[in-house]
Amino acid sequence: MDIAETLLKINQELSGSNCQLVAVSKTKSSESIMEAYNVGQRIFGENKVQELTKKYETLPKDIKWHMIGHLQSNKVKYIAPFVNLIHAVDSEKLLATINKEAKKNERVIDCLLQIHIAKEESKFGMNEIEIHSLLSKESFANYKNIKIVGLMGMATNTTDENKIASEFSGIKVLLEKLKSECQSENINLKELSIGMSGDYKIALKEGSTMIRIGSTIFGARNYP
Repeated sequence: MDIAETLLKINQELSGSNCQLVAVSKTKSSESIMEAYNVGQRIFGENKVQELTKKYETLPKDIKWHMIGHLQSNKVKYIAPFVNLIHAVDSEKLLATINKEAKKNERVIDCLLQIHIAKEESKFGMNEIEIHSLLSKESFANYKNIKIVGLMGMATNTTDENKIASEFSGIKVLLEKLKSECQSENINLKELSIGMSGDYKIALKEGSTMIRIGSTIFGARNYP
């Protein structure tokens, strides 16, 4: 199945839901991205800053670029002028840097807080207590150039679908709890970025508003 056919199939699965598709284009060529673009895909996700900035410079300017990978504070300045959404904010230090660089570019950058819910040490993210205390701080209102628009998470890498569903459900429950308890001008919790190629169908059942799909659309990654 080619890129266009696969996108059509996934978008049919999403029709009637409140879920957007982020086509994960990391390691993929501009030609492959343009194949997706030419059938209407406009949201693309990258996980490396250098690759993201190169693609931004050469590809159509109506693409909405999402930074979905772990982001180091010293790299924020390179994507601050154009990035549409940063998925994996995993510390207040990173958030403060995004705010500072957004201010320099006279922008407000949308961000998702990454929650660590998987039973694996290798995944980044904050826990529920850390997220709640961050959003509840009075000083949080001082971040005028960011907006927290939701949560992002990854399930444990397992074939146990009940475990995956339970972890996704936990993130959804937390999002609803935070909606009722944490309100300010720079918090508008509406997005739930859960679900990737292997588990997006489970994520859809658990209320995902953004699925991040790469290899299913573009084929296996071309790692050097």
